[in-house]
Amino acid sequence: MADHATQHADPRDTEVESATELEEHDAETEDEELDPEAVARRAAALSRIRKFGDPVLRTRARPVDRFDRTLLDEVSRMGVLMNDAIGVGLAATQVGVLHRLLVYRVHPQGAVVALVNPEIEWAGKEQETLEEGCLSLPGVHVDVERPVHVRVRALTETGAPTMIEASGLEARVIQHEVDHLDGILVLDRISRGQRKEAMKALREAQQSG
Repeated sequence: MADHATQHADPRDTEVESATELEEHDAETEDEELDPEAVARRAAALSRIRKFGDPVLRTRARPVDRFDRTLLDEVSRMGVLMNDAIGVGLAATQVGVLHRLLVYRVHPQGAVVALVNPEIEWAGKEQETLEEGCLSLPGVHVDVERPVHVRVRALTETGAPTMIEASGLEARVIQHEVDHLDGILVLDRISRGQRKEAMKALREAQQSG
């Protein structure tokens, strides 16, 4: 998920305090704030992430059944790629791997969390609308309504059972990435009119490179 999500009615706050960043900052603004080396790493990372139109983004990922060095390496690569792209979440399908695996990190100084075969087993009734971006949809930022609180059952990268009670930004990031594993994009969670505007923004971003 891109490092971009804005509280619908409030000014832009910090990432953690108001769940304001999901997958992608505005590229020009972000690049102005980064040193040349970071800009180069970001560009390289983004070039490796599958973009809208790639069939893999519409494919449901398969459960992981082998917990070995290959999986650990995959988690490590995804974590590095997510960080270099300045994202807070990344699903395996976004890098062309049909594994039910996602990584995320909502706190800038926190560790990367990997969830294998995640299942959202409960979602609270309280809903919140925030603007979401997506590393696979450059230039697109849309308002998406999601539950504020979720409970997720999964496995760690070593195969150990884990359960996460998530709220706010963490809950939103997890839901966004689980959608990816089910072949669902944020475009599927908005109105027809919003989708039309989003597609226009996507085309403009693609034309500008």
